[in-house]
Amino acid sequence: MNKNHCKQENIRLGTHGEDYGSWMSNPVFYIIGGIGVLAAVLAVLSFYVLHVAVLGVLFTVITIALLVLLIWITWIRRQYAFGGGGIMEQVHRVVLSHLDYDGEGKILEVGCGSGALTIRSALTWPKAKVIGVDYWGAVYNYSKALCEKNAAREGVASRCVFQHGDAKQLDFPDESFDVVISNYVYHNVMGADMQKLLLESLRVLKKSGVFALNDDMKPKMYGDMEGFAQKLRDMGYEKVRLVDTAQEAFGSHRRAAMMMLGSSRLLVGRK
Repeated sequence: MNKNHCKQENIRLGTHGEDYGSWMSNPVFYIIGGIGVLAAVLAVLSFYVLHVAVLGVLFTVITIALLVLLIWITWIRRQYAFGGGGIMEQVHRVVLSHLDYDGEGKILEVGCGSGALTIRSALTWPKAKVIGVDYWGAVYNYSKALCEKNAAREGVASRCVFQHGDAKQLDFPDESFDVVISNYVYHNVMGADMQKLLLESLRVLKKSGVFALNDDMKPKMYGDMEGFAQKLRDMGYEKVRLVDTAQEAFGSHRRAAMMMLGSSRLLVGRK
């Protein structure tokens, strides 16, 4: 950890009416809830209309399982929420605390969502300009307008820029930024090669710039990340290491796994 960690402890996002949403999106609840209601209706029909007890029991079991799942993801959502359990805010603190950065120049966040990490970066380094890019797909209720509104309420609108972007092909020249950060984004890019996504993010980082890229780095999706870290060292990157954010941000692998992020790791270093 570095001195930025202490400073971040005094930063509390979401205290001015901002809306940062949640990692567990509304459509997930609608889908599970809708299927649960359908299963309950089919259970009733099976027992009292069709008089097929086997089907009734099957649909009852499905209904109970979906209810348990709904309770579980409601708990997860509360844990991640700003103003709730605050886990995602703690993850953001950990990500930024591993940056050896003097606060000058430009920061890029790949996949800014509702703008929370971009805004925290601006509050942490008052001299920096921060750019957040996101595809803003339909799954989450995030948008450029929401990010700009949150930045304005946090008092950093003049130093935060938000724009549409694709992590597979960033719309910036090589070596444009002093810092590149990302948090739980790459695994959402369907069909992409995760290591290629990481290299694309590092492409826009200036020589001597620093990076902190956090994600749920499951081996089946990411491959050999220790080997990738060594590849970066062989390319000339310095101080490259993998940080166990499941342990450092969540407190334990078990707790991280309960929140569906048990393979969380942070790739940090200097170009």
